[in-house]
Amino acid sequence: MSDQSDSPSLWGGRFNEATDSFVQRFTASVSFDQRMAEQDIRGSVAHARMLAAADILSADELKSIEDGLATVQNEINSSTFPWSVEREDVHMNIEARLTALIGDAGKKLHTGRSRNDQVATDIRLYLRDAIDAIAAELTRLQQGLIELASNHAATVMPGFTHLQGAQPVTFGHHMLAWNEMLERDYSRLMDCRARMNQCPLGAAALAGTTFPINREQTAAELEFTQPTRNSLDSVSDRDFAIEFTAASALILTHLSRMSEELVLWTSAQFQFVDLPDRFCTGSSIMPQKKNPDVPELVRGKTGRVNGHLVALLTLMKGQPLAYNKDNQEDKEPLFDCIDTVLDCLRAFADMVPHVTPRKEVLREAAKAGFATATDLADYLVRKGLPFRDAHEVVGKAVAEGVRQELDLADMSLSTLQSFSALIEADVFEVLTVEGSVAARDHLGGTAPAQVRVAAANAAKALEAR
Repeated sequence: MSDQSDSPSLWGGRFNEATDSFVQRFTASVSFDQRMAEQDIRGSVAHARMLAAADILSADELKSIEDGLATVQNEINSSTFPWSVEREDVHMNIEARLTALIGDAGKKLHTGRSRNDQVATDIRLYLRDAIDAIAAELTRLQQGLIELASNHAATVMPGFTHLQGAQPVTFGHHMLAWNEMLERDYSRLMDCRARMNQCPLGAAALAGTTFPINREQTAAELEFTQPTRNSLDSVSDRDFAIEFTAASALILTHLSRMSEELVLWTSAQFQFVDLPDRFCTGSSIMPQKKNPDVPELVRGKTGRVNGHLVALLTLMKGQPLAYNKDNQEDKEPLFDCIDTVLDCLRAFADMVPHVTPRKEVLREAAKAGFATATDLADYLVRKGLPFRDAHEVVGKAVAEGVRQELDLADMSLSTLQSFSALIEADVFEVLTVEGSVAARDHLGGTAPAQVRVAAANAAKALEAR
């Protein structure tokens, strides 16, 4: 076999003609997978140390490889690394450069592994790092929400069903509802991280290797919990990428729901909250406009991540074991999903602590739409009236309020008593919005005391991570 060290390809021995230049560009992935260079080098260092421990590499060869890979990493960090599309991908670019730097020792690095298990390892390492970064931003956003909840535990606002005023809640309670969504998102990310944290190195192309490798050593070196158990599955599995993208789609779905509310709340028709100018933009033609661009853009990017999930599911649905070139198409949607989720979380984590609720506007809105009607029904039930009868009584009172354009709390006692003799002067204690929220004083309720406890518990949960 001829020496391939000067050839652009590291696999050219089998071929009698050069690859077509268009096919080179079409099949190359280095333009996007070079972002995994750090992980590729980490994996190669671990693999080399394992080969040395197995007496496949000498101590001098190991040192030469480690020093050479450190030089490669420095070149990449300083943007002087000579990336080449002819080398196809990040793995072959790094190996070729290493061989150019240190000679034959660089050619020995690939002993006992394939690009198939190499890329499977790199993606897991890269995604593990990405999940850690995303989890940190998720936590930072939750901290902002919990602080808002604590500061506004008693700030009354309308609660909605069907986007119609339903019952009063507190702004703090609403922020903690958002936090619950994100808490589930964090849990899903950690589950995904745990399941993917197994090391494929040693699976080689698909069947393992004839060399006496120590997969446990490599897994431990790279901080995986264990090696993967089946070589065929190791190189062809992309469940972890799909699972991460599914978790990301839910994160963006939750941010989109929050965005929708912020867009509504900042509108002139609601005026519930103010956003700082630095998170908004204006109009080129309408000088009065202050547009909530950050929430709107996050809402829009949700469809992008949903699309990546469908793309990955479709990519994998028809693949036989083991590795197929199709799998090269996993990286661009996965990388864009990571970037999009991380950017959206950073934007929200920066913005949310500075959301300012307009207390008086919120309180007036909470009073609209007979929001304490259920409280009046509960009052009558406590007086001994069956709930269905109480429901009918209050319905008639509301109908009268609609006719007179009066809220229940603004009606006279005599008017209220005309609907039920059980109503007494103490009824007005339950008809105020403050009384309504205070009465829901149980676990998960909107009473200010409960919101403060819930916010404190949520903060402790973050500290325990």
